[in-house]
Amino acid sequence: MTSRPMRSLMIAFLSLTAAAPALASAGAWQNNLPLGGFNKVHLYTPDSDSPVGNGKALLIVLHGCTQSIDAYKTANLEVAAEEYGMVVAVPDAMNKAGFSCWSYWQGSKSRSAGDYKNLINLANTLSGDAARGIDPNQVYIAGLSSGASFANTTACLAPDVFAGVGVSAGPSVGTSSSGAIGVCEQADVESRCRNLGGGYQSAFDTQIASIAHGDADTTVDTCYNRQNAEGMAGLYGVSEIAGSTVVSADGGSAEEFLWQDGRVSMLWFHGLDHSWSGGQGASGSYVSGASINYARYLGGFFAGHNARIDRNRVPTLAQLEVTVSMDRIQVSGQASDEDGTVSDVLIVIEGVNGGGTLSATTDNDGYFQATSDPLADGLYTVAVTAADDDGGESEPAIRTVRVGPEPPPSAPVLSDIAVSVDGQCATISGQVVDDNQDLASVTVAFASGARAAEVDGVRYSARACDLPGGAQNATVTAEDEGGLSSSDQIDFVIDAGQVATLDQHISAGRLDYTNYADCYLEYGAEAFKLSEAMVSGQCQWQDDDASCAGPLQACSGSGGGGDPEPQPGDECQSQSTYNYYHKVAGRAYSTGNYYAPDYFAQGSDEPMAGSTWGMTALYSEDGGNVWRLGACP
Repeated sequence: MTSRPMRSLMIAFLSLTAAAPALASAGAWQNNLPLGGFNKVHLYTPDSDSPVGNGKALLIVLHGCTQSIDAYKTANLEVAAEEYGMVVAVPDAMNKAGFSCWSYWQGSKSRSAGDYKNLINLANTLSGDAARGIDPNQVYIAGLSSGASFANTTACLAPDVFAGVGVSAGPSVGTSSSGAIGVCEQADVESRCRNLGGGYQSAFDTQIASIAHGDADTTVDTCYNRQNAEGMAGLYGVSEIAGSTVVSADGGSAEEFLWQDGRVSMLWFHGLDHSWSGGQGASGSYVSGASINYARYLGGFFAGHNARIDRNRVPTLAQLEVTVSMDRIQVSGQASDEDGTVSDVLIVIEGVNGGGTLSATTDNDGYFQATSDPLADGLYTVAVTAADDDGGESEPAIRTVRVGPEPPPSAPVLSDIAVSVDGQCATISGQVVDDNQDLASVTVAFASGARAAEVDGVRYSARACDLPGGAQNATVTAEDEGGLSSSDQIDFVIDAGQVATLDQHISAGRLDYTNYADCYLEYGAEAFKLSEAMVSGQCQWQDDDASCAGPLQACSGSGGGGDPEPQPGDECQSQSTYNYYHKVAGRAYSTGNYYAPDYFAQGSDEPMAGSTWGMTALYSEDGGNVWRLGACP
């Protein structure tokens, strides 16, 4: 076993000799997370969403033999993640065989066995977490060498979970360990994969596969590239398209062969040995920059050919005008649909003194107009939504308008304040209604300064980053043109850890001299981040992999410390807003009639009154899994 000082020295040496150029990425890595049955998973979450479908995609990448998951942090995965909105998960195999390989040739091959079970659990855990925003129709798995074979086998076992698979230099499904570094083993990939799929055969109808191999690989026989590609093509029932294309990108090139409907691709990485192809600047153990960025290629291939994604583009609204004529509200505008026809425009009018629902159709140029029945004096909210002939629905455009005389001057009313925290960024949002319709501004004061909020109808939002760690609050102020104002406030916590040099961490009491050698060999005189973690009822300051850690001590209660595992019921979340916005946030779902659907609280299935624009208070005591009607008890 390698000693910790020697391990740290090796890490420091590798960081000096194999560092890749800095990447301009906005997301962040979380390291060594216990997820889905794995003890260690490196997880990268981008700021971007997938260009198709709903939310982000998920790509699980499996390491090869003798390869650490740390190698993939210098493989340019961040570039692919940001460009294609992919969360990237790199798990460390739990049941390793041989030279720390994924044991694709050993044990039972079933959905409930070993790391096959863990990978399915990992995918479902991540895609099932609403806070991560992962589209379950965009879950993919890929790997190198033993990881590639294991990824292919897992995709065969669970085609319902994995919409696509990437196989890089992988021995065929069902081959032996001898076939990996010896003579090529012939394998009927089609029948083996079909048998593994069992009762999930129908999911193969929409699964896609990318098979790849370096043309300079002398470790794993290159025969597997075409054998795997043709086997998966046979399983999917598609034929190869004649010819090939040279893909030039990321400082390298590859030859691409395709099968019908983009269901299968086969790549030959030019000049690549037995390594993961990371594109220019990639480096590390079995990671090379000789050819294209394979993760980036997979992002484009999966987004372009995934058959499980609803590719219907929803209609857009433009030139929307909401005016008042006597005691009626008139609505006009233009609705268009890039890939279909606008079938209907729904207008929902609500106020304390009544309202109504209008339906309008568009003319040949997309214009529509509608006029309400006579309405009592008061302030009304008008929500306009366009639907297309494929069932797509636009985001509602919301306006406020007054029927009758202006009321006495009054300050804007703020409600439904909420905060979303990611890293050292926080987004404050809520609702603002100005009875006099003369709202001048909404500002949000963060610890780092004030931000002008964006206002769309009755909704506002403002975002700030680089916030300090620890407990803090934000104050929202809405002011009208007459100078009348109101304020609202919300508390939240930023887990930023503490960044300092080794000597500064020791001076602050986060570290002592017990592990000085480990920390110095890893970081030297450079500043590095420590976060507070709960250990055996006390707290300890640690770096991201706990290789540099301080003594057990009382928790500081700031900078992201405290209990990392709050018990159910310790904190209650509550939100009050329109039913539609509860649905968008994942707190509710709807069924029934398009014009007046029924809404239910997510998890509890409690019915919510008022249809789309009913105002409902919901609360959750388990971190947002189950929502119930009412306020926190």
